Amino acid sequence: MAINTQPIVRLKNVCKSYGDTQILKNINLELEAGKFYTLLGPSGCGKTTILRTIAGFTDVTTGDVEFDGQVVNDLPANQRQVNTVFQDYALFPHLNVAENVAFGLKLNKLSKTEIDKRVSEALAMVQLADFGDREISELSGGQQQRVAIARALVMRPKVLLLDEPLSALDAKLRKDMQYELRELQQSLGITFLFVTHDQEEALAMSDEIFVMRAGEILQGGSPVDIYDEPINHFVANFIGESNIIPGKMLQDFQVEFVGKSFECADAGIPPNEAVEVVLRPEDLDIVAAAQGKLVVTVDSQLFRGNYFEIVAYDTDGNEWLVHSTNPADEGEPIGLTFDPQDIHVMRLNETEAAFDARLEKYEDD
Repeated sequence: MAINTQPIVRLKNVCKSYGDTQILKNINLELEAGKFYTLLGPSGCGKTTILRTIAGFTDVTTGDVEFDGQVVNDLPANQRQVNTVFQDYALFPHLNVAENVAFGLKLNKLSKTEIDKRVSEALAMVQLADFGDREISELSGGQQQRVAIARALVMRPKVLLLDEPLSALDAKLRKDMQYELRELQQSLGITFLFVTHDQEEALAMSDEIFVMRAGEILQGGSPVDIYDEPINHFVANFIGESNIIPGKMLQDFQVEFVGKSFECADAGIPPNEAVEVVLRPEDLDIVAAAQGKLVVTVDSQLFRGNYFEIVAYDTDGNEWLVHSTNPADEGEPIGLTFDPQDIHVMRLNETEAAFDARLEKYEDD
């Protein structure tokens, strides 16, 4: 029997403009069934507009939105197999928890028996089985968020869209809800598309991340791929903290920066091309100055609980951020060492397609 590998949702060359202002620029993405996807980027980059085009709340200017291979550009929102959890939850304050969850089912004129059964199942999924009679005003922020999710799940969508639903929660509850959402998605096996500007949230929850800026998807991939192999300066800085230093590619697997040559894991870049070199703070190990691949002078440090955040400078004036479990003395020289695979080399104007092709070639080799 043939396996259906067709994506459940596909956006093909989607553009959206309001007058002369272009909000989305040639968006192409595919969502497979049963995965957790995240749209990540700063405010105003177009994340929510993508959600609204998939949900049917916003028309595309050009391009196609497909569900299961069928173009749905003209299909009304209420006929698409998606549901949305909004940032403010959009719960009805005059209805209790069960009535909020049942609202869509009543609009679809299901029988009372079926409605009661589905509401009970949905509330159990979000660990609110005994909360059906509660008023919305009696719930905490986290409980209200779960009611909003239950109201969406009760409709049995193929795709659940979540528009920054954790942004109003305090830090601890937000982290707890990250785990709950991820576990819920995995247990249900439906596709989640989550919008956030929080890179830690995206890294923790996602099977795949799409990093956006100014209406464009700059890079898509697994959290590990995005973190370890950022395509450009913006992605490297947006996904975690980075040391980004100008350099020159000498040859395959050999790069020069701060006046020295280093072995690296990158290839496929023409010799002597100007590049940017990325070293993550946690990949830098402090050693005695005489043993370091680099020597820097400590400027300041902060204790962050499970590590020291150290700021140092080399003789060229480059700033180096180091995360270490060991403290350093301000004003003292220290050595920094790292492995070849810790170095990531970025071409200055590489497209995502060229980047993917280069990685694939040398991964296959």
